[in-house]
Amino acid sequence: MDLSTQYLGLRLKSPLVPSASPLSEDLDNIKRMEDAGAAAVVLYSIFEEQIRSERYELHHALNQGTESYPEALSYFPDPTQLFVGVEDYLKHIERAKAATTIPIIPSINGCTSGGWIDFAKQIEQAGADALELNLYNIPTNGDQSGADIEKQYVDVVAAVKAAVTIPVAVKVSPFFTNFANMAKRFDEAGANGLVLFNRFYQPDIELETLEVVPNVMYSTPMAMRLPMRWIAILFERIRADLAATSGIHRGTDVIKMVMAGASVTMLCSSVLRHGIKHIRVIEQELRDWMDEHEYTSIDQMRGSLSQKYCADPGAFERAQYIRAVGVHTLRG
Repeated sequence: MDLSTQYLGLRLKSPLVPSASPLSEDLDNIKRMEDAGAAAVVLYSIFEEQIRSERYELHHALNQGTESYPEALSYFPDPTQLFVGVEDYLKHIERAKAATTIPIIPSINGCTSGGWIDFAKQIEQAGADALELNLYNIPTNGDQSGADIEKQYVDVVAAVKAAVTIPVAVKVSPFFTNFANMAKRFDEAGANGLVLFNRFYQPDIELETLEVVPNVMYSTPMAMRLPMRWIAILFERIRADLAATSGIHRGTDVIKMVMAGASVTMLCSSVLRHGIKHIRVIEQELRDWMDEHEYTSIDQMRGSLSQKYCADPGAFERAQYIRAVGVHTLRG
């Protein structure tokens, strides 16, 4: 049975790829993921705000008091050349590459080009096999149009692609007026893959302390419906590979995503909940189903139930929603 798949120009041994999470901060965890059957690992994200803050604090600390003694400036390196936190991340890439044989894919979490172009180059130099550009932004400026935001996203992708030679995947949210158009524009900007979809972690209000607090909740299998729909719609309409994320907890979830058209399936909540060993459980469930239904390879399944090859293409569109509501009402 051949579980191998092609993603970002890389031939992977299976479609099971742990996505960015705190687990990958530990090198031993990355090695355990490989031992459990992970085909590649997306490293934890490094955030735009994090680097901006660290650069500002470093610049302030190095220059404090130097206005009184100009000659003191010669004792300090140029603050713009120092990357606190970034250096650790780059070293982590190097160590992960040295300790494993599977592809290592770092993740940048930002929404502007800025210093990310230089950082993307350094990630490539550190030995990364590919790069995941995690476009995560909550626009709150009422004067900024949707068209401006979309252009900003596409410009970031194009700028990063122009700066590096390694493959670049783009992880985005579904909240666009016409996601099919955005997918096409990301594809035209050079994105080698699209990761569908980013999850926005919603804050909560703590009534006892009257504070706004983060509220991170694990996904459920129901969350896979949205990315599955769009992967099925986009399959073979764009050149970029499609990666599914959110709600993938079982081997059958992987099968559904692959049949919709996904090249890989990203695992996060299921691994956080059940442990790294759960990767092997999902793989075995995948093998058992394929064996029972006489599938010999992942490539044989991919896209077989996408919109392009589905007997009822409209099932992936709004008309199906109307019919589903009608059927549910009649049954009720």
